[in-house]
Amino acid sequence: MARRLEPLTLANIDELPVPCRDCVFWELDPVAAKQAHRTGDTGLEKEAWLSQLLLDWGTAGVVLYVDDDPAGFAIYAPAAYLPRVQAFPTAPVSPDAVVLATGRILPRYLGLGLGKILVQAVAKDVLKRGFRAVEAFGDSRWDGPGCVWPTEFLQAVGFGVVREHPRNPRLRLDLRSAVKWRSEMEAAVERLMGAIRPEHSPPAPVTVRDALTRTPS
Repeated sequence: MARRLEPLTLANIDELPVPCRDCVFWELDPVAAKQAHRTGDTGLEKEAWLSQLLLDWGTAGVVLYVDDDPAGFAIYAPAAYLPRVQAFPTAPVSPDAVVLATGRILPRYLGLGLGKILVQAVAKDVLKRGFRAVEAFGDSRWDGPGCVWPTEFLQAVGFGVVREHPRNPRLRLDLRSAVKWRSEMEAAVERLMGAIRPEHSPPAPVTVRDALTRTPS
């Protein structure tokens, strides 16, 4: 299966799965989210949020494709752009971290390790921007797709709990101390992004004899 990663933009936002495409759980505070649901403006609100974040901060999500079909996605941003963060009992997020807010792997692609690939892609981008960590809120009672990552999944891909809670612990992936993990992460993501290219051997030097005997074109 051919896999590739693309930044989440307004051009491919419609490829997010339903109902994630129009979900504003993270993008609006609880009161504003309820109002958007009442008026039916959640899709427009999400587009406006993404547009503003792309202008202010840059890439805020990644879409994973398998054989050109969208297979999953992840959304991340500084806490200031995610009003829902303040509603969690284990907030606030550390100032040196970006929040891995939400994401999903489509059911037909589960069990292939794609969730870890998404987290690796997010971590690499966050590290390049100078942040020290990625933090996320887990759902320890996860029983199906939702807006919060399963705690068990976050721990499986390297996150550790930094603030306990029976339902929504806050977890952290420290990027600068996870040297081995980071090395593996970069190699995997570079392969997916197509950044690794075979090195070409330099051309052999041309001798005087070669130059004199070469046939003009």
